[in-house]
Amino acid sequence: MKRARYKKTNLWRVLKIYRLEPSELNIVEDSATYSDFEYLDLLRRVHDGNRSTGGLKLVTKCFGIVGFIKFLEPYYMLLVTGRKKIGVICGHAVYSIKKSEIIPIPHSSVLSNLAYSKNEKRYKKLLSSVDLTKDFFFSYSYNIMNSLQKNLCNNGTGQSQYESMFVWNHFLTRGIRNTLKNNQWTVALVYGFFKQENLSVAGRDFKFTLIARRSRHYAGTRYLKRGVNEKGRVANDVETEQIVVEDVPEGYPMQISSVVQVRGSIPLFWSQETSWMNIKPDIILSKKDKKYEATRLHFENLAKRYGNPIIVLNLIKTNEKKPRETILRAEFSNAIRFINKDLSKENRLKFLSYDLQKHSRKAINALQILGRAGAYALSLTGIFYCQVTPKPEGLLNLSCIERSDDDYPPQNLSHKNEDAETVDREVSSGSHVPSANLSIKVPILQKGVLRTNCIDCLDRTNVAQYAYGVVALGLQLKTLGLLKSPNIGLDNPLAKDLMGIYETMGDTLALQYGGSAAHNKIFCERRGQWRAATQSQEFLRTLQRYYSNTYVDAEKQNAINVFLGHFQPQQGKPALWELDSDQHHIIGIHDPNVIESAKSFFKRSLSDGNILNESDSCLMASIVGHNQPLAEREHRGTKGLSESTPEISSCESDISFPRYTPSMPLWKQCQHIEEDQYLEFDPNCFDEHGHACNFTNFLDLDWLSSSGNSCEDVCDRSVASDSGSSLKGREPTATELASNNVLEYDQKFVQWVTDGELLFR
Repeated sequence: MKRARYKKTNLWRVLKIYRLEPSELNIVEDSATYSDFEYLDLLRRVHDGNRSTGGLKLVTKCFGIVGFIKFLEPYYMLLVTGRKKIGVICGHAVYSIKKSEIIPIPHSSVLSNLAYSKNEKRYKKLLSSVDLTKDFFFSYSYNIMNSLQKNLCNNGTGQSQYESMFVWNHFLTRGIRNTLKNNQWTVALVYGFFKQENLSVAGRDFKFTLIARRSRHYAGTRYLKRGVNEKGRVANDVETEQIVVEDVPEGYPMQISSVVQVRGSIPLFWSQETSWMNIKPDIILSKKDKKYEATRLHFENLAKRYGNPIIVLNLIKTNEKKPRETILRAEFSNAIRFINKDLSKENRLKFLSYDLQKHSRKAINALQILGRAGAYALSLTGIFYCQVTPKPEGLLNLSCIERSDDDYPPQNLSHKNEDAETVDREVSSGSHVPSANLSIKVPILQKGVLRTNCIDCLDRTNVAQYAYGVVALGLQLKTLGLLKSPNIGLDNPLAKDLMGIYETMGDTLALQYGGSAAHNKIFCERRGQWRAATQSQEFLRTLQRYYSNTYVDAEKQNAINVFLGHFQPQQGKPALWELDSDQHHIIGIHDPNVIESAKSFFKRSLSDGNILNESDSCLMASIVGHNQPLAEREHRGTKGLSESTPEISSCESDISFPRYTPSMPLWKQCQHIEEDQYLEFDPNCFDEHGHACNFTNFLDLDWLSSSGNSCEDVCDRSVASDSGSSLKGREPTATELASNNVLEYDQKFVQWVTDGELLFR
């Protein structure tokens, strides 16, 4: 029997778990509520009625149920028995797990011999190897699996939150949630990274929070989970959210801003086979998906979750003596071109390519280029901002979509409209008075997302996400009125604080997926670390990653598959460790030819990770307009996806927004670069068959690193700086968002840059 007390009250609820069933889960929730006296009396009566079997005994105190699981015979209950408060978001506490326990449900008198069998013990050991005290976090009252924008702009609560791709105990809680039809007894666990710091700028304090949420779909370890699967899920899929909250006295209006970016493996069918003889295994690229349907599904899912535009920042190498990364680079470019053929011009994928490895020897230059790419992405997507007034029932009971007629509509920071200056002044001064029935003022929405990848999506990707984070932080602080200019130099104390937080996040995510901390050469150089010490550190981390990938990851992958329910043991069937492939995890693919074809290319890299029913009703976003899908196929020659291709469930769709046309193209941001520097490149791009294609939005950023001309990062936004300045005569900042001067270009050149083409060096 389990009991729970309502916080700040003396009322108790009781959950009855019957222990006489050897292999069934029988749970009943008592509908009554009990006072202190009543629940103590209930416990006394239950104890007296069970004296013959030993009566009631305290097993443990817990702070939430993680879930229930069954291997071959008995059920086990996973409990959080220790917690630690690690942060607060909008008044809602966030906790990590300090201690957990696995408790068998049946009474010892009814446990069968199977509970002590060799296979049962091994499965239990596998489950126990998933350390809940490392990098798992939860909240009782805040939907930590969602971004701040989705939480404040969506009223959906309850069991639908467990459908999120970021809830790792989705499978473990399915039984109790389906039985009780609620989630009051369970906690939704998110896996990734959470860090909150109190920072200050210009004498004003603010709270900075960085959250990384790792997807439970296609989850696993470095060489055992690569690329994409048939459902469009990618390996190492992580959403990163950066939240800035103004520090104000309790009860006063609070300004909040957040920005989201994502990382994920290159969405193609590719793999690498681990080998103790080869520290860098060859990349095996499959050609089975010639129409890039899985890649298309992946980007459609991104558009459903974040809206358009989708900006892809690809950091892999451009030149190699032995082709490895360059194989994927070429194929990824072909995939983007192929997909963009079927998209309307405004919804095409924006593809930025930058060989970070080649330019990483000069950290300051590399970070400046990445900052410019980040400023460009922010000029298209904007950030999220709103102002809320604390209420007794909690901030997140409010909704951006529930507005009275005289409320301001949501704005986007990238738009240049008649009210831009007015909105900027109101945001800075707090002069706007919200309507009496609403506490959110002038919400600004992020529409679209920046997606960054390298090969592992660990080391180089983390550097790029940091550069983007610095640019975004300047914009967030400017929007909150804490800075007059959004420019934060790389030597600014704020940038250094941010680097430490992002470096910690990178190490955490790298340990989860790659088996070692991240390679941080650029960060080490920025800190002024002795080069020999850096080289030694990088060498040791390479060895650690190699050892983990070769000797540890297979068992770690099995543990993840058991925890997530990708593999469910059955009597008389082969055990998990007796199988040499992940293919038994592919759920929803019933065509044996497809599965057999997949097996021929990948031994352990295609588990689906989605065995649960995702047909339940989902949260529908209705902020402004309606969802704009990625694929608006105006003249497709095919019928689309085949019936055997599984669709991505809309249950995981976050808020989606209509696409808009950016008010400032990239050429306007680089006004010091001569026109002929662009025109010397062939404006047409060619696929692998030599067919010309001029419909994609491609940009190779490598030329920025080799160009001798300075380039200002200009974003035409409602919060742009009051005065423009050149990079000459002072230290360049991570982003320059402050210029209104536009050079004149001929119409042909403007059209070429606006439409977007592949830019070669």
